[in-house]
Amino acid sequence: MSLLHHLGGPARWAALPRRTVRLRLTALYGALFLASGAGLLAITNVLARGWPWPQPHGIVTPVGSSPAHISAVSQPAAFLARLAAERTAALNQLLAESAVSLGIMMVVSVALGWLVAGRVLRPVRVMTATARAISAEDLSQRLAVPGPGDELKDLGDTIDELLERLETAFGAQRRFAASASHELRTPLAMMRTSLDVATAKPAPVPPELTVLAGKLREGLDQADHLVENLLLLARAQHGARDNQKTVPLGPLLTGAIEPRTDLIASMGLDVRHAPAGGELVTGNPVLLAQMTANLIDNAVRHNDPGGWIRTQITRDGPVVRLLVENGGPVQDPGKVATLTQPFRRIGGDRTGSAAGAGLGLSIADAIAAAHGGTLHLHARPDGGLQAVIELPASGSTGPPAQLALAGGAR
Repeated sequence: MSLLHHLGGPARWAALPRRTVRLRLTALYGALFLASGAGLLAITNVLARGWPWPQPHGIVTPVGSSPAHISAVSQPAAFLARLAAERTAALNQLLAESAVSLGIMMVVSVALGWLVAGRVLRPVRVMTATARAISAEDLSQRLAVPGPGDELKDLGDTIDELLERLETAFGAQRRFAASASHELRTPLAMMRTSLDVATAKPAPVPPELTVLAGKLREGLDQADHLVENLLLLARAQHGARDNQKTVPLGPLLTGAIEPRTDLIASMGLDVRHAPAGGELVTGNPVLLAQMTANLIDNAVRHNDPGGWIRTQITRDGPVVRLLVENGGPVQDPGKVATLTQPFRRIGGDRTGSAAGAGLGLSIADAIAAAHGGTLHLHARPDGGLQAVIELPASGSTGPPAQLALAGGAR
């Protein structure tokens, strides 16, 4: 019994070639030709057995024939038996040659079927490649399938209409988030001003009012921070094309670590920063700096006292990888996979300023996606988190998923 038989179902299917539509069409063409060809040859051979064959009406002895030949011809029964044997041999030869012809034409039909199927499915491949290049951050592209008004063009036009509706919906959602965040600034500023005026009166302020004012200011600080993050998230989703420059990631990473030196020292964190080699990417410098800062801030916030942080920037062909990993509590891999969604935190706590707004990794993911990159998060087996951002290197085209296999940090 073979090894594949002992393996499970998925393992057996993984060993088989991918069953594409082109392969299925080719197999269908070949099967139809084989069936029709075999039927045609079978009918021909059956009819050939009923064809009239020459029958002897007299016995003629050719001049110069040998005695054995004269003896065979002079016996009609023996001659008829020999004629029947020759007929059977001819029919068998016809059958064999028909089978050989069928096999040759079967190979030719499969080759032609493969070419014809590829030709027919070429618009589908073009639509697939274009659809893969379209993302939620850039829905302005369209398939624009050329050609006659057949079923493939109808499919392409339908997808284009769907993309147009999605672009409108995503644009409305982003405009709402940006507008709502901007409008929230005014009432928050008024609340903070009113609170400052109330606590700045010359009369003695009761201790209870001082405590209440402190809590209100803390809540207002968190609200301001949330509004700023929402504005930054909206900008990251459709503002990455502004102010495009060639940016080295090394200085951005160093600039993200330096402002947090005091906090890192107070927590006793060991920061291991591998020197960068001048890896360059193309994008908005402000947004890329914010993306790097959010990763460092997340690594510091969700770490254990006396823990560690490791950073590294590498280039693998057309892909630049930014690695930020940290120690800390053991995390649930299922929850870690959802941290790029807004308002998701590593801990379930929604209170306290240390917990953050739950938008840091969402903003980093949005900035990476707006620059044609991806953010990969992995829970470390011995505790902590590993974050890897992959960006197209300066001068490269296409998202990293198409430039190289992602698969996390190496």
